[in-house]
Amino acid sequence: MYRHILIPTDGSKLAEKAVKHGLAMAQALNARATVLTVSAPFNMLVFEPGMISDTQDEYEQYVAVCAAKYLDAAKQAASTAGVSCDTVHAQHAHPYKAIIDMATQKGCDLIVMASHGRRGISAVVLGSETVKVLTHSAIPVLVVRPASADIALQGPNPAARAAA
Repeated sequence: MYRHILIPTDGSKLAEKAVKHGLAMAQALNARATVLTVSAPFNMLVFEPGMISDTQDEYEQYVAVCAAKYLDAAKQAASTAGVSCDTVHAQHAHPYKAIIDMATQKGCDLIVMASHGRRGISAVVLGSETVKVLTHSAIPVLVVRPASADIALQGPNPAARAAA
């Protein structure tokens, strides 16, 4: 069925679930995996918290440390599961393009990635790399979503968030 699975990660808890899910699939299918993390290139005009640095060199070091942390954790999980796994760090202004390009370049036949399940205006404003991959990829995409209880906590009901 699937022989090579690409698993993008941003290091979040939800992405960790997607990594575990993708590696479990790879193990069950005797497939290999490639875990990818994508960081934005240094840009003086972007105000994301991770990009606020004194210099480009400091930003590059910060990004390299974060990427190594995410990829090392995935490599360890793959080793524990007995799955052959490559890891890749890419920089691209549009992560969804880097994901699709890497899947094509590596000959992957499935992409397993996380989605926060945002809806309504927050989905429009915040965007979703997962939705962009789904929209633009010719390669099948399996979306790992948070547990239904987690989705309920993200909803607009403040009482539900306070009760948790």
